Amino acid sequence: MNSFGTLFRLTTFGESHGVAMGGVIDGCPPGVCLDIEEIQREVDRRRPGTSTLTTARRESDRVEWLSGISAEGATLGTPIGFIVRNADQRSGDYDALRDCFRPNHADYTYVAKYGLRDHRGGGRASARETVCRVAGGAVARQWLATRGITVRAAILSVGPVKVEDPFAVAPGEVDAAVAEYVELMRAERDSAGGIVTARICGLPAGLGEPVGDKFHARLGSAMLSINAAMGFEYGEGFGGAALRGSEMADEMAPDGRGGVEMLTNHCGGVNGGITNGAVVTFRVAFKPTPTIARPLRSVDSAGNAVTVDARGRHDPCVVIRAVPVVEAMACLTVADMLLMSRR
Repeated sequence: MNSFGTLFRLTTFGESHGVAMGGVIDGCPPGVCLDIEEIQREVDRRRPGTSTLTTARRESDRVEWLSGISAEGATLGTPIGFIVRNADQRSGDYDALRDCFRPNHADYTYVAKYGLRDHRGGGRASARETVCRVAGGAVARQWLATRGITVRAAILSVGPVKVEDPFAVAPGEVDAAVAEYVELMRAERDSAGGIVTARICGLPAGLGEPVGDKFHARLGSAMLSINAAMGFEYGEGFGGAALRGSEMADEMAPDGRGGVEMLTNHCGGVNGGITNGAVVTFRVAFKPTPTIARPLRSVDSAGNAVTVDARGRHDPCVVIRAVPVVEAMACLTVADMLLMSRR
């Protein structure tokens, strides 16, 4: 499937080295006044080639809006179509990999499923596809803002380097110690993984279903659909397994408005699969970029043992550009669940 969501749905298309990436947003409510330049700024946060910490591939990533938006910039309630043209492909860099399976990539699994693959930059399996998610998520974000809902993500750690206060780092900026470690990985022809932390503020209590469509399950599914994502946890996550019940309990008190407030937030804003009105907190772990400038043992399409010596341009750490993708997928998830609950 190439679609996310039920009522607020994003369908993406395109390959890394094709003519363009693109998407169709279906179900966005009508009358949302979009700030197109703000959406472009969101996309630019993910754009490659902006620093030595990311791939050297240079793309303008200018979003071209095709439908669903009035001349005044308001959503029409009809499908919103857009494309982002590819300009800086170097498909020749992948010629030597046409018949080789790169370790930790989807090369082998795509052939196992489809019988063939697009070897040029990974095709649909490339992180290039996430540009569509960021554009779609930016539209969802602007609708959520009208309801007082905000989403923010930040780098919590890269390799062994942990950021003391992730949200103190301005959006689009990178902590100095993190930047230094990523530069080290590039110099050593290696790569690093890391963790993105995020929070969703302003959600009403009551979103999510109690059994088959839990809020945190939908959120986790969205996050784990992102390229290179290896793990998802909300609230205390796996750390909660080491706590006592008395330490994990989120005691409650009247909020003075006839409702309830949580005195702590160990459960990350979700109880029983349903939001409780507190801030939703979660983290996403990403693996090190699998393509590195070192020879790796593998197998070719004929079943022969080979050594893969990859070329091309790749991020030494995907976490740097994953932050806006995490935010986008959270926005898409929340927008869809709001419409499904009719809140």
